[in-house]
Amino acid sequence: MFKKLYTQIGWFVIVGCAAAATHWAVAVACVAWAGLAPLLANVAGWLVAFGVSFTGHYRLTFRHQQAPLLQAALRFFLVSALGFAVNEAAYATLLRITPIRYDILLALVLIGIAGMTFILGRYWAFRHSR
Repeated sequence: MFKKLYTQIGWFVIVGCAAAATHWAVAVACVAWAGLAPLLANVAGWLVAFGVSFTGHYRLTFRHQQAPLLQAALRFFLVSALGFAVNEAAYATLLRITPIRYDILLALVLIGIAGMTFILGRYWAFRHSR
């Protein structure tokens, strides 16, 4: 039982790091190269990273739960959107109240959202409803 959970957590960390790196890189590139404001660039980063995150979690992290693809995609989109709403609110607040660089703040906020995403993914988004 614990072996399966540890394996699942391992995949979650790997997929989550890939998605977070994608999110961060797209957001930073949008600021640096396209001149977007950090909060708008954050939206672009999230949208691109969603594809990485969903694909990895569906095929690797939560594959044993055998949720139907469409059900899992819709539920995980809601989980991801909730995580993004918390992300964006925290990011906007931190950008306003701290002198920390936008890219460092974004990395910290992305790490903070990970736990919520794992719990909602494991117990709802990728759970096969019978």
